[in-house]
Amino acid sequence: MKSVKYIIMSALVALSISSCSESFLDHPADDRTEIDSEDKIIKLLTSSYPWGNYMWVCELSSDNFIDNQSPHFPTKSWDPQILSHYNYPSYDRADDQLYKFEPATMATYSDSDQPGQIWEGYYSSVASVNAVLQAIDEVAEKNKSADNPTGMTPRLKAARAEALLIRAYDHFCLVSVFCQPYKDAEASKHDIGVPYVTVSEDVVQKEYDRGNVAEVYDKIQADLEEGLANLDEQIFEKPKWHFNNKAAHAFAARFYLYKREWQKVVEHANAVLGTDYSTLKDMMFDYSSLGEAFYGDDFANAWQNPNQNNNLLLISTHSVLARRSVGYRYSCAGPAAREVFLITSGRHAFWRSYYICPLTGVAGMFGSSSSDYGYRSGKISEQFEFTDKIAQIGYAHILHRAFTANELLLERAEAKIMLKQYDAACEDLSNYWNISIEKLPEADKATYGAYVNEANKSVIESWYSDASHDNCFENWDFTQGVSSSYVIPHEATPYMNCLNEWRRWETSFEGLRFFDLKRWGLEYKHIVGPYSEEYLLPVNDPRRAIEVPWEAISAGMASSRPAMPSASNANIVLIDTKEFKTN
Repeated sequence: MKSVKYIIMSALVALSISSCSESFLDHPADDRTEIDSEDKIIKLLTSSYPWGNYMWVCELSSDNFIDNQSPHFPTKSWDPQILSHYNYPSYDRADDQLYKFEPATMATYSDSDQPGQIWEGYYSSVASVNAVLQAIDEVAEKNKSADNPTGMTPRLKAARAEALLIRAYDHFCLVSVFCQPYKDAEASKHDIGVPYVTVSEDVVQKEYDRGNVAEVYDKIQADLEEGLANLDEQIFEKPKWHFNNKAAHAFAARFYLYKREWQKVVEHANAVLGTDYSTLKDMMFDYSSLGEAFYGDDFANAWQNPNQNNNLLLISTHSVLARRSVGYRYSCAGPAAREVFLITSGRHAFWRSYYICPLTGVAGMFGSSSSDYGYRSGKISEQFEFTDKIAQIGYAHILHRAFTANELLLERAEAKIMLKQYDAACEDLSNYWNISIEKLPEADKATYGAYVNEANKSVIESWYSDASHDNCFENWDFTQGVSSSYVIPHEATPYMNCLNEWRRWETSFEGLRFFDLKRWGLEYKHIVGPYSEEYLLPVNDPRRAIEVPWEAISAGMASSRPAMPSASNANIVLIDTKEFKTN
């Protein structure tokens, strides 16, 4: 299973050719791959960030989306609560497979927002940064002298650090998508990993070892720690588009969160957020910036603004997520939307009316009456890059906010919960809510302020101790299905329930919900079609790992699902069709 061959399109051969800017491509072919100066190295590094986008695949594979063809109640609680189903088409046939937790055999490498694009996009980035690292070694070798025995310069050292961080991040995303979650140092040795590529390749087909999840995490950690120790963001003209110091610490916090090294999460989060309220407030998203927004692009521009302290790292990716998330078969609507956006009156501790939380964060799209097309997040807007304006062809881009201070605050809260620092955890959770409301536009505060309650430890403990409330559980014993060492004590239940709700909102449409479901061992299901076929996903189910692209498997890559159950394991549940309101 481990010794395999695979093809990552032309990326492993082209390396810098496919990654560089147009001006760099203008060089003659025999000069194009000669990365022989600091300027060329940094230029290539700037364009080496991953262009793949995992957000749609992961959202579709999570509990944030429903199948509009299956009977469900309308999202809006003020609509007549009648079971409805709609015959909306799928944006892509592979989406039908992914929603059933099946391999996306109907997709190809060229299809946006599919496993092949994730695989190619991230391994293309790996190939590019490995070319950078090789070039750094070669230039340093030429620079060696009595005064500089290593040949390294400050710029080369900083470039190497950034390259290592990108390589670590690429493999972290790949292992999070295509593998089981990290369980523990021993158990993860038995889960297949992804190839950790560390050398620049010059062949199309080569043997690689997928290794195991524990090995991949060890290699990520080595690159991450070396990169973070030597990073110097002074070489960046636009720091928010690079692994600047804060983004690197945020990456470290997320990595250690997934690895369950709680104290390290707190330390790296503190390096970004500080330890006092004034610093934290300055880092949180400024909702007042949405006050003048009117069109969808206005909202997205505010969310994605590199001048927002909240945004730590921005990456331009290829994606049509903005198109496919509304008005098609799969969307955030019905019961999923209620749980994500908290819009049902009387079903939330801090809202006392029919509102979205935070109110200005989402642009809703509805038809008439109870016709519910689903929600599209205001965080997301498409930018189109024309390669031929006459033919009107090119690439659709989505700006990926890879790391934000808001999400990092919730990561720190989770780590504090696991360290049994409940007062400190409640302070972080309360600040997440209260600072967000405080930073709403003045008009919204005037209109909706009367309907908003302040968050505090007492309210959190009271509301989130009730398992009948949305996103709440009686206990969190299910984490022990991931690892026997992953024990969440009963007294931590209300805080974890609150965290679960906040994270589900904060990371919506960004794919991280799927990773949370994996690492926590939350069991969930997808309801498919007019007869409500149930596709259950228990803890440790092989289908929690997205299958690698079929092209890679055809070339010899081992499956991510070595013990994959039959795809026809759905439980057919018939519902009286008289209850349906057809559309």
